[in-house]
Amino acid sequence: MALGIIGGTGLTRLDGLRIDREEPVSTCWGEPSASLVHGRLGETEVVFLARHGNPHRIPPHKVNYRANIKALKEAGVERVVAVAAVGGITERASPSAVLIPDQIIDYTYGRSTTFFEDDLDDVVHIDFSWPYCAELRQSLLAAAQHARVPAIDGGVYAATQGPRLETAAEIRKLAADGCDIVGMTGMPEAALAREAGLCYASLSVVANWGAGLSSDEITMADIERELETGMSHVRRILETLLAG
Repeated sequence: MALGIIGGTGLTRLDGLRIDREEPVSTCWGEPSASLVHGRLGETEVVFLARHGNPHRIPPHKVNYRANIKALKEAGVERVVAVAAVGGITERASPSAVLIPDQIIDYTYGRSTTFFEDDLDDVVHIDFSWPYCAELRQSLLAAAQHARVPAIDGGVYAATQGPRLETAAEIRKLAADGCDIVGMTGMPEAALAREAGLCYASLSVVANWGAGLSSDEITMADIERELETGMSHVRRILETLLAG
């Protein structure tokens, strides 16, 4: 059973992946962000997809999430680990921390959010009470523990529109809504994975404090520095997960 890995900002490739082939694909929903990279990490078959393209060129509101999920599904993937760079809102979500969320709130707009639109025999409503696959979340947490990587169990991901970062007032609102982290790609990706019947979980790497939570201006240099540490933790978790 192949594991799909969607790499976000800071993870356009996967070190240690023994590549068998790169496969340009097209779906009924258009082309995904990049070619599917088929290979092995440890003894596990992996299908890797760079969410923003490789090189990184597609902003979060322009990602073809339907094509990405459809391409992974058609490649035989049943489990998906989505790696994402996020901002920290609550105290525990400090820069370079890795958080495995269990809830999400969607603040995005104008995105194509479902496979169930046209030519339906019946209206489809998926159960999205718990948006992340509990089994895969527990596997990631166990892998983090085994790899001696601190990983935060649970939290609420706020999915915002982007591509701009949030205002300080918006971060205060998200905090009041109970959000722990903020990113721009969590939705509709998670919902589409549920519609496609995929077991989906997120490894969220905190790249910076949310706006207004630090006296410093948020810069790409600071984000890249924190991501370097956080993504090294992600790679160790994935390597341990796949070795098991």
